[in-house]
Amino acid sequence: MVEPIKMIPSFRFGAATPWGGTGLRAFGKQIPDERTGESLEVSALPGLESRAADGTTLTELLASGGTDMRGTKVGETFPLLLKFISAADRLSVQVHPDDAYAGVNEGGKLGKTEAWIILNAEPGAEIVYGVKPGVTKEQLRDACAAGGEVLQACLNTVVVHPGEVYYIPAGMLHALGGGISVAEIQQSSDLTYRFYDWDRVDKNGKSRELHIEKGLDVVRPELQMSAMTGSVSEANGARHTVYIDEPAFSLELFELEGESSDAMLAPDSTRFRILCALSDGRLCWDGGCMELAMGDSVFVPAAAPELHLHGTQRILYMAPGNA
Repeated sequence: MVEPIKMIPSFRFGAATPWGGTGLRAFGKQIPDERTGESLEVSALPGLESRAADGTTLTELLASGGTDMRGTKVGETFPLLLKFISAADRLSVQVHPDDAYAGVNEGGKLGKTEAWIILNAEPGAEIVYGVKPGVTKEQLRDACAAGGEVLQACLNTVVVHPGEVYYIPAGMLHALGGGISVAEIQQSSDLTYRFYDWDRVDKNGKSRELHIEKGLDVVRPELQMSAMTGSVSEANGARHTVYIDEPAFSLELFELEGESSDAMLAPDSTRFRILCALSDGRLCWDGGCMELAMGDSVFVPAAAPELHLHGTQRILYMAPGNA
């Protein structure tokens, strides 16, 4: 039996996240800088690995545990990344490649499909979520050359609210706005093509690098989506919503009300799972329990036993897809 492991995050901060702030403190994070944008909760990215309480990195855990850790149907390349993002200012407009494009053009890396769970949002805060209906790739190319208001007029913006879930497939233009905090589940990839950065410059008058040609290669203007509603079921005082079940990953939410409520997570030797507490709660198994505080993230090895969620809580459940 391999027990669940509570993870300690790595952080992106300072010059790496000039749009960051102090919002991650609301989720119990001991941020290293007043411009901290991301906590990488379950991460095997080199140099940004999360770790267990004893300091063992996720990469080391996976190497020592083999299929007991990752699962019999998960390859040696760790496929997922969970992070919290808190934006004091809006991020650049971005697009990510799919696996096929990344494999050919980025040295065999994974592409990047992701999803946002809105945790906090100031009134009126918005995201860029695709382009406006009817905008073509050719129009986007012309708008990039014109820049400014011409390009902004092509972008679809959505006012967001806590609790909403937004799926962002590879190829979809997107940007997180200021005043928003999210949990993000994504493929384990650092590939981001910066499409537009709101004409910003640093104190030296220098703008950040854009990747317009690659962005135009992979952008899919036809992607027109809205917040996910999910498929809902209820049992034993627990509400279970399946938001996403795609080849890249699955994303689900358990909501329990009352100390007698219970949600069972069956063993699954084929794949690891990730849990992320959106409120305080308790995770139990035969022979042990783990207290969870809001903001805690847990790596569940494939060889873990049957697990039970107890008490009043909200918890995200994520896993590699079944492709």
